[in-house]
Amino acid sequence: MTLLVRDEEDIIRDNIEYHLSQGVDYIIATDNKSVDSTAAILKEYENKGILKYIYEAEDNYSQHKWVTRMARMAFSEYGADWIINNDADEFWWPVEGTLRDIFISTSPEINILQAQRYNYLLVDGNKQPFYKRMLYRELTSLNPLGKPLPPKVAHRACATIDVAQGNHSVTGIDNPSILHDRIDIFHYPIRSYKQIVNKIEKGGAAYERNTKLNKSIGSTWRTLYSEYKENNNLQSYFDEQFNDTKTVHEKLASNLVVEDRRLCDYIETQIKNK
Repeated sequence: MTLLVRDEEDIIRDNIEYHLSQGVDYIIATDNKSVDSTAAILKEYENKGILKYIYEAEDNYSQHKWVTRMARMAFSEYGADWIINNDADEFWWPVEGTLRDIFISTSPEINILQAQRYNYLLVDGNKQPFYKRMLYRELTSLNPLGKPLPPKVAHRACATIDVAQGNHSVTGIDNPSILHDRIDIFHYPIRSYKQIVNKIEKGGAAYERNTKLNKSIGSTWRTLYSEYKENNNLQSYFDEQFNDTKTVHEKLASNLVVEDRRLCDYIETQIKNK
């Protein structure tokens, strides 16, 4: 599995522990200028021999280049069979069994697995871990621009793989054959006001510095960054995303969300109490 991270101390350890418990053998992580404890957490796992730590000092969010580098390294240096190109706020959930079971049982002619993403609601700002308080999953998720949340892909390892910006697609695989509906992705993009402001402030500025990417790429971050610069905050956007008890009940009654404790229960029983 590859990870590209920046200031993800509130979620990165749970992400790593979850995916290791699901059968991920090894992680290659690129840390793009984190200033919190993210680097220290990653290096803990590197010291255990289950993670390769890479520090990336560029600040232009060349995600496609950095993730492609990791994906090719996974093949050439670590002998990977399948690769998940992951973000810290994404948890790949198998429809049955474990992730390892899914990949092992996939027919040889299939070389790409596409996974749909589902957002979990921001419900409060208390001190509980994200997985204990974010328990309501949207049945259909949209991005902040109101467009369908695009899926992500895992792929068989190969020397010529090229991962697109956003990890939504890959090229460089001979005779690509995609299988759907074997894995869902539980997505926790907004976990606190501090977290989302930090993400957009740094990520939006990095996109602006990237002169090679088409301006249509990263449109969500670019739009939120424009709002941030205009208002010197993201309070209006954050307030729109926040769900109080009344709003949650209304969304439940309208079948827009469901209570989904699967990740919470899994982390509590399979990881925290092991």
